[in-house]
This record gives sequence, structure tokens and C-alpha cells, in this order.
Amino acid sequence: MHDGTKKVPRDTAERARDTLERLGAERDIWVSTAHPEHGPHQVPLWFLWDGRAVWMCTGAGSATVRNARAEPRVRLALPDALDVVLLQGEATCFPAQEVPTESADAFATAFGWDPRLEEAPQVYLRVVPRTVRAWRGAAELKGRVVMREGAWLR
Repeated sequence: MHDGTKKVPRDTAERARDTLERLGAERDIWVSTAHPEHGPHQVPLWFLWDGRAVWMCTGAGSATVRNARAEPRVRLALPDALDVVLLQGEATCFPAQEVPTESADAFATAFGWDPRLEEAPQVYLRVVPRTVRAWRGAAELKGRVVMREGAWLR
């Protein structure tokens, strides 16, 4: 966690490196979805970053899955208001038995939980970010976009 008091803003390349480091190291992410009739929904989920996409898993009957199927555009946020990382992308839903084995195995290894073995149906959500914003405090609001149209800025 950072205290947000750094006086000299990080350049784009440093922000992108820091963001990638956090995506590879952290466990929890806030997932925001919306349904055309039911409105917004936000929950924290465990996540795995595979170097290109965020993988999460939740119950097949959850509002998160229902919303993502109706409106795949989602927003994700790492849980630190002093070191903000926000991702936007589209969620692709995979029933647990249809998720790519490599991704499901990596998820199970990371969390000691294999959703494929659950009695209740589970769904993996895969989000490839299209836009990423990162900043620490007001001094870094300018230049906070570190990924645009799916490409990391340097």
C-alpha cells in the first residue's frame, strides 16, 4: 500500500510496470457489472492474472454471471484507494467444465480451490482489459491511462 504522498508523478512506463506487478501479486479484485433491468452490481472476487487477462470464478446463478451474460462490459478495481488500478473490458463466461484446462489449473493452484470440483455449478469470467487507469494521489491524475484499446502505453 502506498501513502499517496509521492510528489513526483510516475511516468507511464513506471505506472504500467507497477500495475502489471500488482496484477501478478494480488488476490482480490472488485468486479462491477450492470444489468439492463436490475442496474449495477459490485462484488469482490479472487482473481488470477495470466499475463493477458483477469480470471475470476463465481456461482453460475450469481448476479455477476447473469449481468455479464446480458451486458459483458465490466469494470474491475484493485482494492487500494491510494494506489488506484481500474480496468475496463468485456467478460467472457465459461462454465467450469468448459474453461481452458491451463487457466483452471492455474486458478486452482493459486487459491487452493478448484471450482470444477464444486457440486454447485461455477462459471469462470475472463476479462481482457481494453483500458487501464492507474494513479497514486492527485498528482498522478494527469496521465492515468496506461492501457488504451488493449495496448499498454510506454
